[in-house]
Amino acid sequence: MTLAEAAATADGLAEQGSARELAQLRSEWDEELESAARSRDYRERAVAYRGIGQFRFRQKLELLRRGLDDESPACRGSALLALELLSRDHPGDVNADRPLLHRLVSDAEENPAVRRLAVMCLKNGSPQRDTIVILESLAGDDETDRELRAAAKRVAELLKKKSR
Repeated sequence: MTLAEAAATADGLAEQGSARELAQLRSEWDEELESAARSRDYRERAVAYRGIGQFRFRQKLELLRRGLDDESPACRGSALLALELLSRDHPGDVNADRPLLHRLVSDAEENPAVRRLAVMCLKNGSPQRDTIVILESLAGDDETDRELRAAAKRVAELLKKKSR
């Protein structure tokens, strides 16, 4: 079984609520996941960062933050997918990384898919005014990718509703 297959299995176990089996799988793959996250090959790092979310590895948030700063857009995207998954039940994860997410969302030089994923992560955080302002500005920018503008608009509206 590969790390990607184990992570998919872990995700299924987490969805089913099989905590004991998930913990067992985590312990079996812990070292391999750590090693893959430190690999020189961006593909291995991307699988590892995504796996942190699929394994629901809350103990690896610091390692996940490294993925958000990775040189590879694929790795940043995988780390964002994991953060979005982990933050669904723990908005503090997004709140802790809010400045980095703001930077990813606001950077016009950043990969558009990475920017959209960062926007999706922000929806799980608390509705802070600075985030809403950034998203509304992005939604109104005609020079920004259409899909990114639409995502920013949806998340800004959702955060405004949350704040009421």
